[in-house]
Formats: sequence, structure tokens, C-alpha cells
Amino acid sequence: MAEEQRTAKPGRLAKKPYERELLRLQQELVKLQEWVRVEGARVVVVFEGRDAAGKGGAIKRVTEYLNPRIARVAALPTPTERQKTQWYFQRYVEHLPAAGEIVLFDRSWYNRAGVERVMGFCTDEEYWQFLHQCPTFERMLIEAGIVLRKYWFSVSDTEQERRFRDRLESPMKRWKLSPMDVESITRWEDYSRAKDEMFIHTDIPESPWHVVESDDKRRARINMIAHLLSTVEYHEIKARQIELPPRPASRGYQRPPRDLQKYVPDHAAKLD
Repeated sequence: MAEEQRTAKPGRLAKKPYERELLRLQQELVKLQEWVRVEGARVVVVFEGRDAAGKGGAIKRVTEYLNPRIARVAALPTPTERQKTQWYFQRYVEHLPAAGEIVLFDRSWYNRAGVERVMGFCTDEEYWQFLHQCPTFERMLIEAGIVLRKYWFSVSDTEQERRFRDRLESPMKRWKLSPMDVESITRWEDYSRAKDEMFIHTDIPESPWHVVESDDKRRARINMIAHLLSTVEYHEIKARQIELPPRPASRGYQRPPRDLQKYVPDHAAKLD
């Protein structure tokens, strides 16, 4: 059973046009970053979706050429016992951007409407309180001047299972497959209902959800980045003119003998 009724999908985006357009969009992301820095803007991008929907890959492409001091990823761990007693949104507020910063939430406060709801990690009262408070919380962020964008990465059940099996069979990816991921296979419809209920309450005009079809990861990344750029009214900041000074003449410095230092072995020489 697919997550949603889907129209006929185009074929997989070829590698060359994908890489060409991705690089162009990443150049625009650098311009966006400079605008954020100079103008003191604050940008929050929320990445949500099912396990293996492609959120992490999209975030990597967004941040690949950005300054980590300006654009950072917030991927919060399981809350501590103390945090569990706080107002639910409190630990997320700590990660919101200051002026001149971009924060990408790799999962966010919407954990409560998804995994916590489905897996029983919160009470019914806590769940419904979240759905009631979340639109108000996001309106407060927007009224304070934060640019907020929310993306839901939508993947079919067959493609999710294929990616899970790929992780299971790859020593380099096996760490990505958690017991929670395995559990999500048997709770597909529960997660679908939770997502639908979440959209009903939190897909508001001031802060709408934007769904990214992600069975084709390349197409999903291109579409998401292009959409993000199209929704922010940034402009190119003229780069500062930088000139390298001439190297000064030597003042008699002598490098210590090389045999006094420990060097990393030349492993690369074995590859010739």
C-alpha cells in the first residue's frame, strides 16, 4: 500500500543533468548564505518524513559548500530525563538561529506527532496538546522574523523497503538501520494516519508543509533545493575584493631537520 495516491512518475533523473543542476543550485545556496549573513536573517528549514525517505542526503547536498558557522544541522538525540520534564518545545528553541544563521532540523519538534505518537512514547494528552500548540509556536517564530520552511519527504513502501535492505546488506550503511526503522515496516499504516492527522492540524497558511516526492533521490534533492531558493527573497551580495599580499623576503628562518618529527607513513605510495 503506497503512502499516498501517486500520479505516474517520471523516470529517474540522469546523473549528468542532476550533477549539473545540483552544482548550479549549490552556487545559489552560497549566495543565500551570504545574504543571510550580511542581512542578519534567520532561516529554519525542517526536514521530516519516514525513515529512509532521503532527508539526510538532501541535507548533505544543501550544506556541502556552506560555512558550518552559518549553516548548521540540528539533529537532536533522545531527550534526557530533565528535558522530558520541560515544556516540549524548549529543547528545540535552544537550537533556533541567531541573526545571520541558517538551521536545518534533521527531524524536529514533529517527532511528537510521528514516532512518539506511533510508538507510544507520549501520552494522548501530550500528543493533542502538541497539535494544539504547534501552529501557535510556529506563528510566534514567523512573527519574530524567522524564515520557516517545512519539507515532508514522501517515499513509497516498496522503495523504503528496498533502501532498508540496501542498508542491511552494506557494511558502510548498516549503522543507519535501527530497531526503530525495522519496527516502522510493520507500522506503515499507523505512520500514515499519524502523518495525515499532523497535516490537518499543522499545515497552516503561515507555515505550510511542502511535500517532496522522494522515490528518486536525485529528483527529490533538486526539487527541494530549487523550491527553498524560490521561496526566499534573497539577492546576491557583492563579494569583497581580496588581494593577496606579496610574500616577504626570508629573514633567515631554518626549518628543523625532518628526522626530528614523526610523519604519517605514505600509504598512498602503495597505490601506484
